[in-house]
Amino acid sequence: MKINKMLAAVGVSGMLLGTALVGCSSDSSGGGENEDGKTVVELAGWGSSPEEEKLLKETIASFEEKHPDIEVKHEVIADQYMDVTKTRLVGGEAADVFYLDALEAPSLIDTGVLEPLDEYVTEDFDVEDFEEPLLNAFKIDGTQYGFPKDFSTLSLFYNESAFEEAGLEGPPETWEELGEYAQKLTVDEDGDGQPERFGLGLSKELARQFYKFQPYGGQVVDDNGKAAFASEEAIASLKPVIEMYQEDQSAGLPSDVGTDWGGDMFGQGKAAMVIEGNWTIPFLEDNFSDLNFTTAELPTINGEKATAAFTVAYVMNKQSEVKEASWELISYLTGKEGMETWTSKGFALPTRKSVAEELGYDEDPLRQSFVEGASYAQPWQAGKNLPTIMTNFDNQFISALLGEQTLEEALQKAQETANKEIESSN
Repeated sequence: MKINKMLAAVGVSGMLLGTALVGCSSDSSGGGENEDGKTVVELAGWGSSPEEEKLLKETIASFEEKHPDIEVKHEVIADQYMDVTKTRLVGGEAADVFYLDALEAPSLIDTGVLEPLDEYVTEDFDVEDFEEPLLNAFKIDGTQYGFPKDFSTLSLFYNESAFEEAGLEGPPETWEELGEYAQKLTVDEDGDGQPERFGLGLSKELARQFYKFQPYGGQVVDDNGKAAFASEEAIASLKPVIEMYQEDQSAGLPSDVGTDWGGDMFGQGKAAMVIEGNWTIPFLEDNFSDLNFTTAELPTINGEKATAAFTVAYVMNKQSEVKEASWELISYLTGKEGMETWTSKGFALPTRKSVAEELGYDEDPLRQSFVEGASYAQPWQAGKNLPTIMTNFDNQFISALLGEQTLEEALQKAQETANKEIESSN
């Protein structure tokens, strides 16, 4: 039954991917022993920046130095990571240890292909040092299946020069105040109704909207895993976004100003504020070094602090033949020493509170807001049907933003379509 679930998730096209992907080896079959008698642990993940690749190599080298009896064979899966991983799990050829995004965790845990990790944990691993919301993203029914290696929450990026020109001091503290700030920061010099600079840059995807539901009592899915975002509460949480875009014209999409994403929109001065992740900091520093900006925790929503968290864990293949060595690797990579090396440059943020403090991120002017948000963040996940739910929300919400249908009509249509697709796939 578990295999059937996995095959359904992968699909026929996914089964054919292994020989077509750049950067994927076709002989991956789990760890074992090398010619020198060392235990080989295979580690698989997706690609990242050259700087992050260098940090990971340093971390692995440090692990191997401290564990001379273990060799780590690291593989980068360059394309369609989850399809390839699921295919290999079905075929018994997956790596011993691999990356798992929180978005995909509920679905993969449900198939039974991951090794529960609780029995491997010792007291000195210090589980309580992890930020709880990030840890819980990989816990189902009280069982821990992965430990988060890094994360980012969402924070408010704001242009300090634009704030000064508009006579604004400090970041907005509530969503209502954010709307007021956005109006004051919007610039339409020629009066043609198309601002040269929006007060706020928007993202239309569910991944950037879902955290607003909870403060209003709304949710993405119900207890049965069905889409539930068309409720009155969820609609109430999204109406301010629609009003800022349509009525006030103080918020705009990156596409409205010829850019691809919020970070570029902000960097080019086409938005005075954007809500983005930690990854935006090195992008701005590399591409817009003269930009005078800082970050702050997101404004409260309906009186509550709220933000999203995006996190990835190391998990263990249940079919691994080198489980003890695999745990040694996981516990080092997500332990205090390994995590400090991996997150030392600030490209990714540590999921351990002690490491964030050791590296000074809890006091860093740009990263402090992200670290502060980790304690109350909502991980980007909502059960095993989220990919279907997300696609339908994204397809309809943009039409509500553009005024092609009301928000209520758009969300109802998206919810009904998503739930029909979920029912037909079960």
